[in-house]
Amino acid sequence: MQEDSTLPFTCEEREHQCVIRLQGEIDVTCSAELKRCLVEAISQEKDLAVDLSGVADLDVTALQLLWAAMQAAEKVGRAFSFPNDPPENIKTSICDSGFEPLLSPHAPGRPEAASEAADD
Repeated sequence: MQEDSTLPFTCEEREHQCVIRLQGEIDVTCSAELKRCLVEAISQEKDLAVDLSGVADLDVTALQLLWAAMQAAEKVGRAFSFPNDPPENIKTSICDSGFEPLLSPHAPGRPEAASEAADD
């Protein structure tokens, strides 16, 4: 996966998983690129870990993309996880927007998937 240093996220491919690290404010201005990155990660047929620990703000567009990515990963039998605890304001945004299931572990793939990203 290619990375653009101007985007507020990075994508890293590992042997069994793709890790997307989001930073700063994630909103509609980067939604097309985030969607592309998530779709590409899921198409790799690897587990998907999204690190929200460096996020200051997530708008509803970003939450919808994460929700769709979680569902797409589950549909193809891959794990979807947040390997590091999101900041409290991000957890609140997720819950207030009705996306609480994002905060639950989703690991239909390999059980060690979530721990691989956290070991980084």
